[in-house]
Amino acid sequence: MVKIPFACAECHLVLDDGIDQCPRHPSAQVSTDHQGYVIIINPARSDIAKKLEVELPGKYALKVSNR
Repeated sequence: MVKIPFACAECHLVLDDGIDQCPRHPSAQVSTDHQGYVIIINPARSDIAKKLEVELPGKYALKVSNR
């Protein structure tokens, strides 16, 4: 069975295995209901990072649903 990682509803950061709270936004909701996946290495040069308002490198979900 494939484990789906959590993603932060605030910043879209995809969290590492076993982590269920965003280190950048501890009070934000997290969800396993997310779509798309992007790895941002250099946010200053990335159009996707600008669209997602990402300032730090990392793994991000393109869309996160927080029901």
